[in-house]
Amino acid sequence: MAAPLPNRDSVTTIRDDGSRPFLFPADTHGRFTLARQVSALLLIAFYLSLPWIKINGYPAVFLDLAERRFHLFGLTLAAQDTWLLFFVITGLGFSLFFVTALLGRVWCGWACPHTVFLDHVYRRIERLIEGDAVHRRTLAAAPLSATKAVKRVLKHTLYFLVSATIAHLFLAYFVSLPEVWSMVRAAPADNWGAFGFMAVFTGLLYFNFAWFREQLCIVICPYGRIQSALIDDDSLVIGYDTKRGEPRGKPGTAGAGDCVACERCVHVCPTGIDIRQGLQMECVGCTACIDACDDVMTRLHRPRGLVRYDSQNAFTGRATRWLRPRTALYGVLLLIGASVATWALSTVKPASFGVTRIVGAPYIVSADYVRNQFLVRIVNKRNEPARFALQLARTPAHLVQSGLTALIEVGPLGEIVQPLVLQQPRADYAGPFNFVVRIEDTGANFHLQREVEFLGPEARLLREEEEEAHEHHHSEPPGKH
Repeated sequence: MAAPLPNRDSVTTIRDDGSRPFLFPADTHGRFTLARQVSALLLIAFYLSLPWIKINGYPAVFLDLAERRFHLFGLTLAAQDTWLLFFVITGLGFSLFFVTALLGRVWCGWACPHTVFLDHVYRRIERLIEGDAVHRRTLAAAPLSATKAVKRVLKHTLYFLVSATIAHLFLAYFVSLPEVWSMVRAAPADNWGAFGFMAVFTGLLYFNFAWFREQLCIVICPYGRIQSALIDDDSLVIGYDTKRGEPRGKPGTAGAGDCVACERCVHVCPTGIDIRQGLQMECVGCTACIDACDDVMTRLHRPRGLVRYDSQNAFTGRATRWLRPRTALYGVLLLIGASVATWALSTVKPASFGVTRIVGAPYIVSADYVRNQFLVRIVNKRNEPARFALQLARTPAHLVQSGLTALIEVGPLGEIVQPLVLQQPRADYAGPFNFVVRIEDTGANFHLQREVEFLGPEARLLREEEEEAHEHHHSEPPGKH
């Protein structure tokens, strides 16, 4: 059964009975196709090379879940630094809003990993084995034969191998390439968790790129629906010049516009829409229709640009406003987010440090001392040992420290958790007070400090208790002493 004709009232890739027709988009050639191929190759190289590139001894992107360390282009974050992800996520969100308000779905057509791998890896394999759109459509409709079986088995075998390769390299973002290689050489039973992840992720990639394809953009990805709230009539989108193209007619038809109704723009569309019907949710901005139409216009010796990048206002003859409330608001939010993120990242140190009170009584009062007990946790984020000097500041006289030594050594990517016990003589105790615990890296020029409160009873209550005990002691008969 053929795919339904494109219309604005329903999704082309879903029939009335709910079944899904498979699309066979035709090849295109042109300036945008070439530019997208070059950018896709660079992006694929970028995606796949990050686990191989070392910065400060670690892969450029290494999300080490086992050690709770996250290495991002030379910056190492510990689990305590994950609050910075808020700025990363909001920054990406504001960037996407700003870019979409200006340039429409340029992300979807040019940089989305799904589009990049589908158009420039999987569909290339398909075209290499099964031919152009006409041959692929004919092969799909033909009965099963030896030739069809060989081509299908070869194609899906390559799909599966590519999916497994991508999945393994994706796993390397979390466990490193040497660890992935050791897992591959070992039996699956030795790494059941990683093996299960690889099997599921490979299967999902294969299913998506071999069959689901454009349905991911239409059915699952929310961006196609969000874009309608982000763009307006001044956003740069791919559109059809109705004034110039209508009414449609074959070359030489009196009174006809430049559109010759060749349907080439529909045949090359990877989501099956007709761009001449206006901007639609399914359009991912891949520019295939631009190159297809430009090729036809060139052959007919007519100006290119019947289908082109432009704003909806420009297509109706009005000027495009680049600076408008929408772009100004998104731009301001983006600048604020970038500024706050820059400041937050500048506060990241090569170590983290925390002081917490030991669970139990907040303080202990003995005959001679008021005692507080803490746990000091120091995390070394570097790939080399670090030595820290512990200091206390703003403490009262006669405060006695025990537990931690004054000089603490932490191994590469290591951490220590040790007790810190502080005792104040009852005779010198004047009530709760705040003090500072400070560690200074002896090999680097930075320090970290935390302000902590020493708890205890009010000094007045402690003195009253001592006086009552003293009076009680002297009031007892001599025989009871």
